[in-house]
Amino acid sequence: LSVVVPAYNEAQRLPASLARVRAYLRGRCREYEIVVVDDGSSDTTSQVAREAGADVRVLRHEPNRGKGYAVRRGMLAATGARRLITDADLSTPIEDLAKLEAEIELGFDVAIGSRAVAGALIEVHQPAYREVMGRLFNRLVQALLLPGLRDTQCGFKLFTARAAQAAFSVSSLDGFSFDVEALYVARHQGLRIAEVPVTWRNDAATRMASACNSVAATPLRGWGISASAASASTASARITSSRTTPRR
Repeated sequence: LSVVVPAYNEAQRLPASLARVRAYLRGRCREYEIVVVDDGSSDTTSQVAREAGADVRVLRHEPNRGKGYAVRRGMLAATGARRLITDADLSTPIEDLAKLEAEIELGFDVAIGSRAVAGALIEVHQPAYREVMGRLFNRLVQALLLPGLRDTQCGFKLFTARAAQAAFSVSSLDGFSFDVEALYVARHQGLRIAEVPVTWRNDAATRMASACNSVAATPLRGWGISASAASASTASARITSSRTTPRR
């Protein structure tokens, strides 16, 4: 397993988050690596990540390129047979990894955490305006690109190595909508996507760009790039319907 953590100016939160992730993964007694991608931080993010332990690998680049670039770099550099994306603030607890792994065991290529399907638990909500903008964004995504997926923006996603390579090797978006592009490419390559309810707690200090800042720009820039990326992957790819509730 590879756990990819994109980080920008996360020197304060990263030590506790990495300690929690490492403790959980060590307890599973399975081989793992943690890949922290420092997205041009101006603080000591890289230093504290390296000090966390020998099982943490740090990739750093300058200048700041955006979360999409950091995730893409980390997912393609990772070596695990399964590759998890998780935010540095652990808004979704690492313990929910088991839910995503269950879907991969059932034969899905990608399992995404969701705050919008039955069974999801939102412990701390975002501000109301962000929730409204997020719902509008997700409706737009469903209507134009990914019907059946109700939450593409939760930062907790598990890919098989094959799916990660397929989705991220042809992706190009560096900003907010990189998730949509990667999932769009994956679906167009015939990869199966499961949407899984997770626990989620908003962190007011998060450094992620909000949907409010990006929802207007995404249809103009992101959709065109996504379409070209998909066509560059496999012209005859089969589109497989995603299941929005996990089979149990």
